[in-house]
Amino acid sequence: MPERTATIASKSGLHARPAALFAEAAGEQPVDVTIAMQGEPAEDALDAASILSLMTLGAAKGDVVVLRAEGEGADEALDALVKLLETDLDAV
Repeated sequence: MPERTATIASKSGLHARPAALFAEAAGEQPVDVTIAMQGEPAEDALDAASILSLMTLGAAKGDVVVLRAEGEGADEALDALVKLLETDLDAV
């Protein structure tokens, strides 16, 4: 299963607006994407397209998260989502 790590760039972490923007982008991908804090077991990963899951994650600026997806288009989806997380979504 492909996976990528990303460092949260948004000043407020994955809270409110950044979480909404990221969840929308994750939901538009052709594959299901999960997210977890780095070091957490894969089975504890949350649905990346769920705003509630993202806010529950509690990821702050500078935290490293792991994105995982499986299926056709997974690599491209993960690359796009990493790029988004490594952008300050508070400024978008």
